[in-house]
This record gives sequence, structure tokens and C-alpha cells, in this order.
Amino acid sequence: MTRLFMFEKPLGMRDTLPDLYDRKQKIKLSIENEMKSWGYLFMETPTLEYYDTVGAASATLDQQLFKLLDQQGQTLVMRPDMTAPIARVAASKLLKNDLPIRLAYSANVFRAQQREAGRPAEFEQIGVECIGDSTISADGEGIALMIHSLQAAGLEDFRLSIGHIGFVQTYFLQILGTDERVEALTRFLYEKNYVGYREHVNELALSSIDKQRLLEFLTLRGGRPIIEKAFDLLENDIGKRAVTELQQLWDIISDFGLDEKVTFDLTLVSHMSYYTGIVFEVYAGNVGFPIGNGGRYDLLLRKFGKQAGATGFAIRIDRLLEAFVVDNEEYERTSCVLFSSERRKEAFEYAQKQRQLGNKVVLQDISGVKDIDGCTSQYVDITFLVGKSGTEVVLK
Repeated sequence: MTRLFMFEKPLGMRDTLPDLYDRKQKIKLSIENEMKSWGYLFMETPTLEYYDTVGAASATLDQQLFKLLDQQGQTLVMRPDMTAPIARVAASKLLKNDLPIRLAYSANVFRAQQREAGRPAEFEQIGVECIGDSTISADGEGIALMIHSLQAAGLEDFRLSIGHIGFVQTYFLQILGTDERVEALTRFLYEKNYVGYREHVNELALSSIDKQRLLEFLTLRGGRPIIEKAFDLLENDIGKRAVTELQQLWDIISDFGLDEKVTFDLTLVSHMSYYTGIVFEVYAGNVGFPIGNGGRYDLLLRKFGKQAGATGFAIRIDRLLEAFVVDNEEYERTSCVLFSSERRKEAFEYAQKQRQLGNKVVLQDISGVKDIDGCTSQYVDITFLVGKSGTEVVLK
């Protein structure tokens, strides 16, 4: 009797078939090489972390954490992101001389999903963390490196949006007065529910002027002129520091020669509560979700006993793959040698010479093939080494 769930996978988990795996590896290698060329050093952290440390610091919703108990009864979590684990390592082992450190990673992370969400519960991120540098230059470097990494992977059709969590919080607090009311309104922003945002604002017990200021806030999207518009919306000096940082950031990005790739979106916020300043997201092609995001998280390392500025980003490999138009021929440049038993040694030697030249070659005993036509259709060319020695047929 066939078991009901023989071919099923746990909710949100995916198989990676050979063609997709090959594409992923090529893209990851291109990005890794770019990150290394900027001086970032790759590292790994455990898949399992303690719930009370990394689990709590990650700012991932509790219901999204995969939890389990070890033999001592301690609650563990499968890492829900990589920023918190790297902050743990940096605080405990690497920040010895208060010098900036540049770290990189490529790893799977795990976040439980509801059945109706239809999103992966395990996905791969590649990213960097610059820890120990509080300057806007570090934010600019992170944004520039993200753009260069995507370009190194072969992607050109993308846009990077930049916001500032500090500006949103101070602006809302000026008008709304309490953290609870700020949080309620901010929730509409990270859900990108702008209709709900407007309805909520219209229902608030505020003056018409303050309501209009909150509605005008949604228009703070665009190029450098948005900076001046943000200054004009502020009633006093509170919040101007954040806008000044964005002004400085634009100049840095311009010096990198990348201003055509970025735009401001001051309505941008993140569900990751450890972000404290500049934040950014990248969208590409027809992909409906960000393919990458990042920002400044100056308070996170305090949870591990260190005080240090930090910024970084992560690229979602699965979403990045969706942004590409796949050319199947690019991933199927493999030859095949079909041989009979009396030509086996000759076939082995021939295949090895081809591999040394950089070619991909499959060796296949012809007696193990039931459908010759089906076999030959999979490869760019077929070399038959069958029968008498010296007889060789190549089909392309």
C-alpha cells in the first residue's frame, strides 16, 4: 500500500532539481567573487541557535520560528536570519580592537509559514555585514556593493529604493504623540497597504493639517528633490538629522556613479525591528517581492554585550533566479560518450581528455540505455565508441 505522504514535503520546503541547482551555483559564485573583491570575508554559523539569544535578537515573529528542544531541555531555533548570528560571533570573538570588520555569508535560513501564505519556509540568502563603522560611507558602500553584486550575477533590470526608519518614527511621533499610535500606522507601511493607511489616517482624531501631513508623507518617493520635500514637511529640527543622512548618502552613491540605479522611498519600513536608520530594498523585473534588502542596525550588537554601528544586506537567491529570463541552452552544454564493453578503456581515456579541456562529458555504457534516441536528445553531441577499435562516430 502506498503511503499517503510518500512524495509530500513539509510545508514551505522545496526540492532543488539539477538545472536550477546549476543556475544557483553559477549566480552565487559570481556574487561571492564580487563580495570578496571588496574585502568581505566569508564565514558560517550553526543552523541551530539558542532561542533566548539569536532567536530573540533576530526580530522574527515568534510564530515563524522553528523551535526544538535539545537533550538538556534548552529551546533551540533554526536560524531565521543571518544578521543576528553574525552579530553574536562579532560581539564574542571578532570586535577586539574596535576596528571595522567586513563579513559575508551564503546560507539557508528558516521561517515557518502559514499554509495559505504559499511562501518558502527555507530559502537561501547571500549577504554582507559591515560591523564597527557608524558612518554614512558604510551605508553607501553596502548599497553600492549590492548593486555591483546583482550586476555581477548578470542582472541589469532592477531598482533600489532607500528609506530611513529614524525619519518615519520621528515624523510620526511628532504628529501622533505615542509609540502605540506610531506602531499602528507603521504597520500599514510594511504591509504596503496604502489604501488602509489613508483610511486609518482619516479616522484618527487629528486636526485636518496633521492629517494632511500624514497623507503627504506617502508622496515622499523619487530622486534627490524628495530630500527638500522631506525637510519642508518637518515642523522643527526633530527628524532633520535623518534627512541630512539621506542627503549625504545620495552624494556618496553619486560618487560611486550609481545614482541612476537608486531612488528614495521614505515610506519604506521593515518588519525586522532591529533596523535603526537607513534601509533599502531591491525590486527586479516582474518579481512581486523584494529580491534583497538591508539597512543599518546600530542597536543589535547591544543584545550581545557590545556597542557598535553596523549595516548590511541580504539577497534572496530564489527571488533573484525568478528575475532572470532563462536560456535553457546555457545550462545544457554537456556531451555524452556511449561505449560498448570492448571500448570501455578507450572511452574513459577520451572522456578524461575532454574534461581536462574544460568540457562536460557523461560516460554511458550503451547496454544500460533502453531508448537510444531519448538518450542522445539530452546532449549537444554524442560520441559512439562501439564495436571495433578505431571506429568512432560523433553526432551533433
